[in-house]
Amino acid sequence: MDQRTNPERVVHRRAQDGYQWEAVARLPYKEDDRALFRSITRQVLFSDPQMASELRYFEIEPGGFSTLERHVHMHAVLILRGRGHCLVGTEVRVVGTRDLITVPPSTWHQFRATAGEPLGFLCMVDAARDKPQLPTGQDLAALAAHPAVAAFLENRPNQPLP
Repeated sequence: MDQRTNPERVVHRRAQDGYQWEAVARLPYKEDDRALFRSITRQVLFSDPQMASELRYFEIEPGGFSTLERHVHMHAVLILRGRGHCLVGTEVRVVGTRDLITVPPSTWHQFRATAGEPLGFLCMVDAARDKPQLPTGQDLAALAAHPAVAAFLENRPNQPLP
């Protein structure tokens, strides 16, 4: 039986070497070569079709970032470690430990770690998710019409925000 849905595995204990849970594989962030991202991994901590949800832990290495994308499903993100920035819609925010970020459906979003420390967060999503939508040139132009978003996007991908 899949370790993520095994009813006998009630407790996942975190290993002593950081944010790696015992018996939970550290996976590549994406399997889509079209998506631009850097230095990020994921661990699926919980997935159960009966609850129609999945809890994942992402870790972005210093200076790394997630893909700029949107989905039909919403996200709930809880920062567990580090600091960084997130883009949600047309807002750019500084985020840090214990911040909770809600990403509404069909909203552009991206997370970025600061240069000096990793950014680790839990993400709760629908178990059956739609494929991410990547921005077109027209989408990027519309986002860049907002000064804070333009500054955020100009730093992608080689110069992370401070």
